[in-house]
Amino acid sequence: MSSLSQLGRVHFLGMAGVGVSAIARLMLAEGVPVSGTDGKDLPVLREFRDAGVPVRVGYAEDNIRSVEEETGTTIDTVVASSVAKAGRNVEYDAAAAAGKRMLHRSEGLAACMSAKRGIAVAGTHGKTTTSSMTAVMLSAAGLEPSFAIGATVSGFGTNAQAGAGQWFVAEADESDGTLVNYCPEIAIVTNVEPDHLDHYASAEEFEQVFVTFVGNILPGGALVLCADDDGARSLGRKVAGGLESKGGSVLTYGFAADAGLRLSDHSDGADGQRFTLSCHDETAQVVLAAPGRHNALNAAAAVGAGLCAGMALSDAAEAVSSFAGSSRRFEKRGEIAGIRVIDDYAHHPTELAAVLSAARSAVGAGAVHAIFQPHLFTRTEAFAKEFGEELRRADTAAVLEIYPAREEPIEGVTAELLGHPVLQRQAAVDQAVRAAQPGDIILTLGAGDVTELGDDIVEGLRQARPAEGGAVDGP
Repeated sequence: MSSLSQLGRVHFLGMAGVGVSAIARLMLAEGVPVSGTDGKDLPVLREFRDAGVPVRVGYAEDNIRSVEEETGTTIDTVVASSVAKAGRNVEYDAAAAAGKRMLHRSEGLAACMSAKRGIAVAGTHGKTTTSSMTAVMLSAAGLEPSFAIGATVSGFGTNAQAGAGQWFVAEADESDGTLVNYCPEIAIVTNVEPDHLDHYASAEEFEQVFVTFVGNILPGGALVLCADDDGARSLGRKVAGGLESKGGSVLTYGFAADAGLRLSDHSDGADGQRFTLSCHDETAQVVLAAPGRHNALNAAAAVGAGLCAGMALSDAAEAVSSFAGSSRRFEKRGEIAGIRVIDDYAHHPTELAAVLSAARSAVGAGAVHAIFQPHLFTRTEAFAKEFGEELRRADTAAVLEIYPAREEPIEGVTAELLGHPVLQRQAAVDQAVRAAQPGDIILTLGAGDVTELGDDIVEGLRQARPAEGGAVDGP
């Protein structure tokens, strides 16, 4: 593993991406000279320009040489996103040919963590929220953590921060197997449910990457594991002996009766949720604004990490209660005439079920209207039936065409496989606006550009209900 002191001047490929931009922010804050390129001139690049960072838009063979000439220094290391790959990115290939040290994004993040005590959060679902909750908890307790998370954290206004404290919270991504590049002191695994089968050859290969990740926990470290998830339990059985042989430990959490950190007395409503956490002979209350049983589990995971980091249960429970949300995680985009517009990143059937269940709890006697955009042809092919079943939890549901991201179409794989009306974007907005009544929730769901519809829906509601004031109560 590289340390920051070994990297020299660092150039980033895919600098506007949420993961790469986080690492660039951290390195910049630590005094590392940085530069970068992205294929699009996105708003985040303005932040770096304002800080005096050399930024290029559009990949080119001579970008790195151009930056070196501009700064009068040599670029030593290139940190690349998962999209910027050898043979597929001319700037990457030119840097490699010039003998630059080439690191994947995850290796750059691991270098940022190397001087701190790491808490790495992994799992098929819930990583971003759990990472955010952990960072908020440590911050509220006065521990001034560093963090790098895949979404903007409410209260911080950023997805990455270099704190003065000893702890570093990182979201560890399993989608491309790079979570094995982290060596944390504390690891959280929220669940293990096969996904990303465009990258993994089998469910067994997917599960093995978590075994390897847990094997990287430092001697004397801890694994915080969800007792309510079968995949996580199976992982625990596989790795417990290895952890114990290195002086490590496992703390389970969940509603399960045998969980080491147990949730009980759970109530969920329009204003959030309350529950009790018990560990050994201690109990503490959590009052959480974020709705949904899945978020209660995420909060328990964060508290579990806090316990492993030496916090008292009461202090950790009080601190995690200050969590106000993360971008694209049940994020309120606006409210017109009592109709709430909520956006969520849910792009797997399990995530869809959790968000729709949370919406049902939050809406009370109202109705839930869902607009879902499938993400990736391979994921749609694998889970079309499950997506269709989960969307039946909504009172009305519309599906957009598949968001392809990095993939080429697969013959016969279309949004129609989900068994719900497939609408164009404006038609989906119009349908939701017509159907919604005061007290209802409209959800935009998916990992693609469906998030852009939130503002369109709010505006559509404002125009459709001028007699009711049309005032927007934003997030």
